[in-house]
Amino acid sequence: MSEFTENPFASSHSLDTNPFDDPTTKHVAQNDAHIEDLSRRERDLERREHELNQRAEHIRTHGRNNWPPFYPLIYHAISEEIPEASRPLITRLYQLWLVLLGTLIINMVACIFLLIAGSSDGGKDLGGSIGYVFIIAPLSFLLWYRPIYNGYMKEQALYYYFYFFFGGFHLLFSVYMIIGIPSTGSAGLIQVIQMYAQGHWAAGILCTIATVGWIVQGLGNAFYYRQIWKHHTAAGHTMDKAKSELASHGAKAYFTRG
Repeated sequence: MSEFTENPFASSHSLDTNPFDDPTTKHVAQNDAHIEDLSRRERDLERREHELNQRAEHIRTHGRNNWPPFYPLIYHAISEEIPEASRPLITRLYQLWLVLLGTLIINMVACIFLLIAGSSDGGKDLGGSIGYVFIIAPLSFLLWYRPIYNGYMKEQALYYYFYFFFGGFHLLFSVYMIIGIPSTGSAGLIQVIQMYAQGHWAAGILCTIATVGWIVQGLGNAFYYRQIWKHHTAAGHTMDKAKSELASHGAKAYFTRG
């Protein structure tokens, strides 16, 4: 039946097609798109090659070391070396260490303003605060952050005990800095009260920021100290294991990654 209803004059070609279109225009557009795609890929390959060359030069100069960025001395890569379940904790500890570093610097600046404000112990405070920047910053990284980083990476008892000892000392130091006893290099609470009472608002505000920094990193470290203690207990780490690891690997193992 369909044979009789079919229009014998119907064209099999679409009426929308313009028979006068120049087919070369379409080919030129396709060629342009292809050339653009090739150019994009070439730029991407050049970028990757440049990055690989930079990494190769970095490894040739510093080995795999990547931290600190301005002069790499150690290899630090939480996403690569720390088990996935523990990465958030170690990341938070690293961020707290960065807060500590920032707090030390702000504390030093606040002590400069204490000296300008005429504090009788301003010189001692400034000297102490400068010493903290150059002593506490690297020692805190090496003595409590790096041990717990290695502890979660290698799961060895020795690192946990290093962390508990020096991390505990750091918590006490944080309380000491929060108090802000004059002539100790701390721009803590006592200094805050004195500066506001004497009308030295700039010094008071800087001392307040420093005090808040000490409180934040102190409370944060105390919170994770407790979590790490629970993990250490659940993992069955003991002092005997730590002594055995020290006897087997020696003190050098404390500084190595293997």
